[in-house]
Amino acid sequence: MLLKTFGWSFAITAIGLALAVLYDGWTAFGVVAILAVLEISLSFDNAVINAGILKKMNAFWQKIFLTVGVLIAVFGMRLVFPVVIVSISAKIGPFDAVDLALNDADRYQQLVTDAHPSIAAFGGMFLLMIFLDFIFEDRDIKWLAWLERPLAKLGKIDMLSVCIAMIALLIASMTVATHAHQHGGAHVDKAQTVLIAGIAGLITYLVVGGLSGYFENRLEEDEEREHEAEEEAERTGSKVSAVVMAGKAAFFMFLYLEVLDASFSFDGVIGAFAITNDIVLMALGLGIGAMYVRSLTVYLVRQGTLDDYVYLEHGAHYAIGALAVILLVTIQYEIQEVITGSVGVLLIVWSFWSSVRRNRRLAADGGEDSSERAEVGSGV
Repeated sequence: MLLKTFGWSFAITAIGLALAVLYDGWTAFGVVAILAVLEISLSFDNAVINAGILKKMNAFWQKIFLTVGVLIAVFGMRLVFPVVIVSISAKIGPFDAVDLALNDADRYQQLVTDAHPSIAAFGGMFLLMIFLDFIFEDRDIKWLAWLERPLAKLGKIDMLSVCIAMIALLIASMTVATHAHQHGGAHVDKAQTVLIAGIAGLITYLVVGGLSGYFENRLEEDEEREHEAEEEAERTGSKVSAVVMAGKAAFFMFLYLEVLDASFSFDGVIGAFAITNDIVLMALGLGIGAMYVRSLTVYLVRQGTLDDYVYLEHGAHYAIGALAVILLVTIQYEIQEVITGSVGVLLIVWSFWSSVRRNRRLAADGGEDSSERAEVGSGV
């Protein structure tokens, strides 16, 4: 099971490290290995969140996630995305941006760094909305019940998450504007850029998340139609298109997953520049890491890990909230990548350990967790 799920990741790791050695010797080997570890540590919470969505999709779309999705994640976000950012920010063509990345790495890094505020605003708002919508929803199982109970009550207020996200964005943009004013108006249009990029992130979440939610609600209807189509195909001896069998619900959930992965990859791409500004090594290292994140997602789904360790999803969403705040803060202030990665990992480990303790209590009691019985009994 382990080899089947992680086989491609192991193969890509071997190929990637071999290419690194051929490209620039053993120093490149070490850089690519470090980048892969960085990507995995920064995106572990991404795997948990992805698994919560992917388990609702059929085997066909799970395969698409591991094939087409990997191409989008590795070549799109880890290779093409930085080039596009440089192309837009420097107002040069994509081929010129690639030439810049290969022949003037320092200038390329500077241009990507200059584009960080808009990247952080977009990704930060998208991830913040995911976190807010999670904590404001009333759930049967609560991890930090003392916090989640009152937040669930507040969540009954319409559009509260959008209002809080907009307030956070305004604070971030005003902080940038104030800093620019205090330093003689340097980068005075940076606040406007942050505001526009943040609003774009919010709109993207509302559109993609809304479509995903709409079609997810129709998932049962799609499954019934797919079952009927299968029976009809068996009777007539014809084949049913795999795309039709997957349903529109799965397609939009796949689209949502890709946008979510893109938002998670922002910190990895930016953080990679702290290690190297060589676009080839960056693509190899982050690509290897992205493969493991996807394999881990499928492993969590097939093992039923989220069902066995019920607080993992909570921990991942809290990690998302922390990452969102960190991204918004890094618009103006620098935060070390080790802090970004450590916060997410610690929250995941904490939620996992809480799940283990809960399972032990359940085994000892031989039934439902006493804290959950109290919540159900009180109608919380």
